[in-house]
Amino acid sequence: MADDKDIVLYETDGKVGYVTLNRPDKLNAISPPLRDGAMAALRKADDDPATRVVVLRGAGRSFCVGYDIGGTDLEKATWRHDALKWHDNLSRGIRFEMTPWDMKKPVIASVQGHAVGGGCELMMFCDLVVAADNTLFGEPEVRFSDTGPGFIMPFLIGMKRAKELLYMGDMIDAKTALDYGMINRVVPLDKLAEATKKYAERMALIDTETLAWTKLAINRGAEAAGFRNAILAGLDVIAPLYSAKTESGGEFERIRKEQGLGAALKWRRGQFKELP
Repeated sequence: MADDKDIVLYETDGKVGYVTLNRPDKLNAISPPLRDGAMAALRKADDDPATRVVVLRGAGRSFCVGYDIGGTDLEKATWRHDALKWHDNLSRGIRFEMTPWDMKKPVIASVQGHAVGGGCELMMFCDLVVAADNTLFGEPEVRFSDTGPGFIMPFLIGMKRAKELLYMGDMIDAKTALDYGMINRVVPLDKLAEATKKYAERMALIDTETLAWTKLAINRGAEAAGFRNAILAGLDVIAPLYSAKTESGGEFERIRKEQGLGAALKWRRGQFKELP
């Protein structure tokens, strides 16, 4: 298990900076130390004058399975039904997920295994995505009465497809994600590191200033059309859901406390397997 000081790594190779989520034993589930470490490492990469492009990747067999819901959090237990405190907590999540969007340098997500929940949202806020052919994408947390907070998916794949995935919590494979426009390239798993390196190095042939101003122009255009306001509006609307008492959410939490997270996930997955 990585110590908190090693939970996110930063290194450079030529003109490319690499930020690695380094919690492989938990499939890089987002804990507060990982969230804070990733934000710090991404900002360090953005300020590094030696690099032009940043790669965000996950150690081990998965990129990121989203926020860590398996641990016992006594603080959260005291404000389980406090919508304002949930709003503050989810706001920290939005700031983390949008870090790649707010950086000057383009960020390439290099993903494998799972890009799920908050991990899927983080990936979608990156500028470009290279995915291994074994990657699964989706936001299944709706199945246990959570969703969001980064509702970027409709902007990338369209309203109808996004609603289906966000309402159902279904997963899609890499080929489907490519067809939907969620990612840029699919490569064999054993070629992911090499393909990402070549992709990033080709982009790094472009001058830093050119990349930075091109990214800013594209992002400012999206924000002028309402992108950031839409993301923040989604956060405002969804925060009370996290404090609400729901039937499936209550049962999921009961099973999690009594039998563990694995049993709770198995119970909920089993219900969907019975349906077409």
